[in-house]
Amino acid sequence: MYKTMSRIGRGIAGALRSHPGAFVACTAGIFALQLLLPPALLSIVREPVDYFTFNAWLSEFPGYLMRSSVPLQQKLEFIPNLALFWFSADSPFGGADWGFAVTVSDLLRFVILSVLFGLYFALVFHARDREVGSRSGFRPGHGGGASGALASVLGVSTGGCTVTGCGAPVLPVVGLAFSGLSSGALVFLAALSRVATVVVFIAVTMGVAYLAWRAGGNQPGPLEPAEPVNPPRERAREHSDRG
Repeated sequence: MYKTMSRIGRGIAGALRSHPGAFVACTAGIFALQLLLPPALLSIVREPVDYFTFNAWLSEFPGYLMRSSVPLQQKLEFIPNLALFWFSADSPFGGADWGFAVTVSDLLRFVILSVLFGLYFALVFHARDREVGSRSGFRPGHGGGASGALASVLGVSTGGCTVTGCGAPVLPVVGLAFSGLSSGALVFLAALSRVATVVVFIAVTMGVAYLAWRAGGNQPGPLEPAEPVNPPRERAREHSDRG
């Protein structure tokens, strides 16, 4: 297990050294897409966004964490669902037509998924440059890039979002446009969103681990000595001397 993790770590380190720009650009792009796609989609299919704000209570958050009168379990249950900021649009009939809030758990999910995709594409470019697995016919620049792009769209479109004014607290991004559906359909979309999000996380993590494992096998670790070169002629001479 240690050797496997060490090999994966070497592969990731090599990809980050060779393609830091690709990692940063992809990570930032996926993060922005997850953050801005829901309000953009809602602005197109429903009412344009006209309000954005951070949670004014956040200034009290450090004091809440230090408050000994609040049980630890209550804090752990409260923090993941704490809204950090939100977008919203007023309804022509009064009140809010829709609202999109980003909670602590949402932000953590955005960051982790963005980093995973950044690593994935950095590893794809790194593997293509080094022609990893060329003898076995493995071409990460072809199928790997296509599957990564497909997974990125799937991950963003199925990610759960905290929404107000549409009859359900959590919906996939693609479901935001169909908030007029029945409550049963919205509950189904919410459950499907959670399952699809987990599937995407597992798929991308496995892809990163596999590409990193392949890349790590082509470069010696810092404590692993290089194998001595012993040409066949030298080996034959050694055998004849011994004989």
